[in-house]
Amino acid sequence: MRHRPHITVVGLGPAGSSFLSNETVALLTSTERVYLRTARHPAAEQLGLAQSFDHLYEAAETFEEVYVAIVNELVTAATGAAPDPIVYAVPGSPLVAERSVALLRHDARVNVTVIPALSFIDLAWERLRIDPLTAGVRLVDAEQFAEQAGGDRGPFLVAQCWSRHLLSEVKLSVPEDSDDPLPDVVILHHLGLEDERVLTVNWWELDRVVTPDHLTSVYVPTLSIPTMAQREIGLLEELMVTLRVRCPWDRVQTHRSLSPHLIEESYEVVDALSAMRNVGVTGDVADELAVGHLKEELGDLLFQIVFHACLAQEEGYFTLADVARGVHEKLVLRHPHVFGNVEAATPEQVAGNWESIKKLEKGRSSVTEGIPQYLPALMMANKLQRKALSVGVEPSEFSSVEGTVEERFAELILLASVGGSQGDDFPSVDDAEEVEHLVGLLLFEVGDLARQLGVDPEQALRARVVSLRERILIAEGVHNPPGGSR
Repeated sequence: MRHRPHITVVGLGPAGSSFLSNETVALLTSTERVYLRTARHPAAEQLGLAQSFDHLYEAAETFEEVYVAIVNELVTAATGAAPDPIVYAVPGSPLVAERSVALLRHDARVNVTVIPALSFIDLAWERLRIDPLTAGVRLVDAEQFAEQAGGDRGPFLVAQCWSRHLLSEVKLSVPEDSDDPLPDVVILHHLGLEDERVLTVNWWELDRVVTPDHLTSVYVPTLSIPTMAQREIGLLEELMVTLRVRCPWDRVQTHRSLSPHLIEESYEVVDALSAMRNVGVTGDVADELAVGHLKEELGDLLFQIVFHACLAQEEGYFTLADVARGVHEKLVLRHPHVFGNVEAATPEQVAGNWESIKKLEKGRSSVTEGIPQYLPALMMANKLQRKALSVGVEPSEFSSVEGTVEERFAELILLASVGGSQGDDFPSVDDAEEVEHLVGLLLFEVGDLARQLGVDPEQALRARVVSLRERILIAEGVHNPPGGSR
């Protein structure tokens, strides 16, 4: 009987071997098959453990590559040792900030047993004299501090501050012109060792007091920093101001001159979204192209919004911040079932509430107000049909679907065939108006039928037109047509 490879994972604790349990010490000293993620740890040095994966850190470009390589080597070693298990030892606790252990536990090739261990965070709570649950402390990674802590006020325990560069990145994540007072922070260095240091320092001294390593962390009691999205939007806004000053083209644009670009970019986003339907089906390369295309087109559309907001700010009307604040307030107000005590268990109830609130906000007497006059006809019909439902009017009552689509279609087919045999003068003016009326009825009823089937008629027609375009290109022998302005 073939035994499944087995790996026992243990933690080396936060400092020296005195923090290890007897069970862990026995495992580490009773077998030669002990593998260390890194030998750079006080407990590993005290126990004389040296077989590590430190060499992989030098060969790989990213930490993720290192962890994947470690898992593959561990699986190979465990397979060779089966039925006996091998031991994998990591710094601190195997269950705190250990990516290699997380990958290993999800690897179907091996069985994994994890033995809990003391973590550096346990010593941190004792030194800081706080209960992390009561204080609401968040554990974040120094390498992802701006991303993970952005938009939150803390407190934070910043782990894996292993270099002065990382501490500098944490420090510079706060804009220099921040209006909020910056806190003093606590540097926790070599907890549990003889050279332990717990220092309270000014924010701007964060990267200047100690020489950090893998046993360094930082406690931030409170902080207000922008999210990554806020930072990037701010940079885009600054770029827009620069372009308005330095670029001859950008400098002369107006709301009116930019309108065609806004419409074009909106349609390009819709095209990119249609390509996303095949993501996960067409293959990795195609998926990557589709996702990248959508990201690019959303960026182009976002730039148009930033441009119009910049023009409005120059005119003294409003700013991009006003735009964001306005839509935020509107969405909160229109979701009383989320932020209030209104009940809405179905999408239809949500839509009904939305329309009622919207009428009150706008001072409108009808839900039809505010629908753009020049929407494409099918899109307008679909929108009005949905509006009708929101106020309890059944669109099919306006023109019954049952039996009508077939009748209208047959009628128009007959008229077309007769017209074809009557020459260019058919139909007459009166007949042309009747034909237009019948075509309008047919399209309305098809649109309403599409609504009942949960299909967007505009998108359905667009997909059909795209298929025709591809057929034309094939007939022309154009096998790799340009994809438009991408």
